[in-house]
Amino acid sequence: MSVRHLSSLFAPSSVAVLGASNQADTVGHLVMRNLLSGGFAGPIMPVNPQYQAVAGVLAYPDVASLPVTPDLALLCSPPQHLAAQIKALGQRGTRAAIVMTDVRGHMPAQGPRPLSEILLALAREHRMRMLGPGSLGLLAPGIGLNASGFVRPAAEGKVAFVSQSGAVCTAVLDWARGHGIGFSHFLSLGEKVDVDFGDAIDYLGTQPDVRAVLLHIESVTDARKFMSAARSAARNKPVIVIKSGRGAEGAQAAASHTGNLAGADAIHDIAFKRAGMLRVYSLEELFNAVETLAHTRRPTRGHRLAIVTNGGGLGVMAVDELIERGGTLAPLSPATTKALAQVLPPGVMPANPLDLGGAAGGELYGKALDILLGAGEIDAVLVMYAPFAQSPSTEIAQTVIDTANRHRTASVFTCWVGQAQVVAARSLFTEAQIPTYLTPDEAIQGFMHLVTYRRNQHMLMETPPSLPSEFTANVESARQIIDLAIARGHLVMSEPEAKAVFASYGIPTVETHIARTPDEAAAVARRMNGSVALKILSRAITHKSDVGGVVLDLETPDDVRRAAEDMAQRVAQTFPDAPLEGFTVQRMARRPGAHELIVGATLDPIFGPVVLFGQGGTAVEIIRDQAVALPPLNMALARDMLERTRVFRLLEGYRDKPAADLESICLTLIQIAQMMIDIPEIVELEINPLFADARGVLAVDARVRLEPGKTKGPHRLAIRPYPAQLEETFVMRDGRAALLRPIRPEDEPKHYEFVSRLSPEDVRFRFFGLVKELPHDQMARLTQIDYAREMAFIAQIEEDDEPRTLGVVRAVTDPDNETTEFSVVVRSDLKGSGLGKALMLKIIRYCYERRTRYMVGQVLRDNRRMLRFCEDLGFERIGLVDEDVVELRLDLRRVAALGD
Repeated sequence: MSVRHLSSLFAPSSVAVLGASNQADTVGHLVMRNLLSGGFAGPIMPVNPQYQAVAGVLAYPDVASLPVTPDLALLCSPPQHLAAQIKALGQRGTRAAIVMTDVRGHMPAQGPRPLSEILLALAREHRMRMLGPGSLGLLAPGIGLNASGFVRPAAEGKVAFVSQSGAVCTAVLDWARGHGIGFSHFLSLGEKVDVDFGDAIDYLGTQPDVRAVLLHIESVTDARKFMSAARSAARNKPVIVIKSGRGAEGAQAAASHTGNLAGADAIHDIAFKRAGMLRVYSLEELFNAVETLAHTRRPTRGHRLAIVTNGGGLGVMAVDELIERGGTLAPLSPATTKALAQVLPPGVMPANPLDLGGAAGGELYGKALDILLGAGEIDAVLVMYAPFAQSPSTEIAQTVIDTANRHRTASVFTCWVGQAQVVAARSLFTEAQIPTYLTPDEAIQGFMHLVTYRRNQHMLMETPPSLPSEFTANVESARQIIDLAIARGHLVMSEPEAKAVFASYGIPTVETHIARTPDEAAAVARRMNGSVALKILSRAITHKSDVGGVVLDLETPDDVRRAAEDMAQRVAQTFPDAPLEGFTVQRMARRPGAHELIVGATLDPIFGPVVLFGQGGTAVEIIRDQAVALPPLNMALARDMLERTRVFRLLEGYRDKPAADLESICLTLIQIAQMMIDIPEIVELEINPLFADARGVLAVDARVRLEPGKTKGPHRLAIRPYPAQLEETFVMRDGRAALLRPIRPEDEPKHYEFVSRLSPEDVRFRFFGLVKELPHDQMARLTQIDYAREMAFIAQIEEDDEPRTLGVVRAVTDPDNETTEFSVVVRSDLKGSGLGKALMLKIIRYCYERRTRYMVGQVLRDNRRMLRFCEDLGFERIGLVDEDVVELRLDLRRVAALGD
């Protein structure tokens, strides 16, 4: 991930156009016309040896002849000239280039490599950023930059739009101009061989003039970069995405139910949610969502909606749409109902939706809205209006605005239905930054956008509960089982082998044995001494029950022998090409009334490992009730998976059936996710059925598919998991041993306690001011970090049988991995324990190993102890941020000289 030189792309001081032309039907002509008409203040330099001037501007024969080095170059030349031009620009010192030429299918003379790869290699050699090839360019109306081949320019606005499809870009531009929508930036990625979605999001997410980032995505290339950038940007501003090609990717052929159920679009969907983005499904919905999120005060309590209208039919339409979209109509409390009854005219019932009647004026609207906005059971109010002669539109609108301004908790949405008679009222709402919609359907859609966005943001900021029991996987045991299976050529593991791996991760399994013949199966059943299940053993048969390969409740060894003989004959007839390895005999799992679930994992070609949960059994692909998630998981994310399925309602219990042990199910999902992190050779696994009831879970049938040689470690994951390998023990000077480890989201409660035990002086030194208590969203940012681009180590010790946080050091690194900013604080009563130095040395070594170049920090001038401490570690004072703050820097290339 990198934003290096992206300022030269998005905000250049000078532009050159290579391939500029006076021929009206060429891209070089259109680009020059756009640049000159856009109002760009810097030099615009056409490059073409065939012309003395292009569009009346002096032209230059080549890059070397340019009077100044351009920040940005637009390449409109034929494919055969591009490589030489990129090389010349790089040698000249140009920092960004847009390759507008489509090079797909062009075979360069330089060899068998695609031309796009050759251009990328040349650009990287000179540390030049490249947009495209095949890009239609970019627009930055705020600086008058129209560096594009678009036929129409963009109006200035506060929204950035990024797409890889030129056709979609042109359609959006045309649509937006017709609706009066402007842009801060408008970007066509093209083939995105260098600058991609992750880079664009990283840059735009930090720009103060960008209110929201809109994405049109066909495909994601670097999933980890994309997820890290999106999660970072979405904490600061709305990131809204349209993903096209939802049905085109199709399900891959797979060796299990899981591989078929985990569709590609569902995986993209959960990735967007995990990153805190909002997904929409049309251009109109995209821009409606922008207006909703930008103009609405986010509800602080939940998702309960009240509806006020002067026409009962409008209210019914809104309620129907709300229920269909999964929304919640707020039930009115007795206190709210009583308060409404006191202000409503005779014949108007206090209810939700609240129909005030066609004669309702501004005063009645105001009184009713004032009560609803102050009610604790309501999170948002939709105010609707239909034109009536006796109810003035603008008067009511102004009353709604004034009332909404007096309340800062619940959100207000408006829907003034009609056209000529309500235009002025809608303008009032727009000026007051209150969302307004044309129809009840649009209004409910806007409200649900807010609900969904808030839910995704909550997932970003949520503090997950701790695991219900201590979970320690025996990775070494599982590794040995996997390696042995690979050595034997068992790339589809036998059921006992698969269950042994699951058992190594603490997942309860049913006792299972292998028998090669019917007689051996009978002998195994005799030793097991009880009712057993018999299954066919063949790696070529994925779903055993489909071919009569499962027989349950066999009571005697003779029953087992006969069932095995019949099974072998039946399978030979129905599946003659499947090699029969024998049978598995397993103890019957007596769990009457237990739910049959499916838990599995597979590999997505873009996002890597994906975990699946849903209703299991033989009809799993018919029922298709499942949810997917990206590892790593915690209890909150696992619980979210459960809640996104229909079977969850059954798992909660009903009538006389007790609830299933939901924590055990969540723990199983976490264990499966960790297995996919630890053992990259596993490319597909499945437990179906997983029995679940009030007593816990039990894996009845298991399947694992292996692929040797897969990438080791966590690199294949879209979200970097908790780096357990960085844990270590440090013995303080008083002899107590502290665990130094990366911070986890679950540490938030103990972090509050840690901050509370800092002295006022230490709080001032750390936060540059007196802070009584950090709010949840700020504390969540400190504990829920993206390990791919920042790190925080805490020191933890057991005190009074509870873990206590003693200190923390953190480093937040820029996307280029050039500079990281550190901070460190140790509990005030532990000064002189050696803990502060241990934490600093740990973070310094970590950043050194990541090849970060500089570590910087800011320290108050009167914090002399900290200044001496840092200077002893090799930091240098490089200046004053202001008269009270000193900036320090450590060149990490010298870190090897540090002692222990």
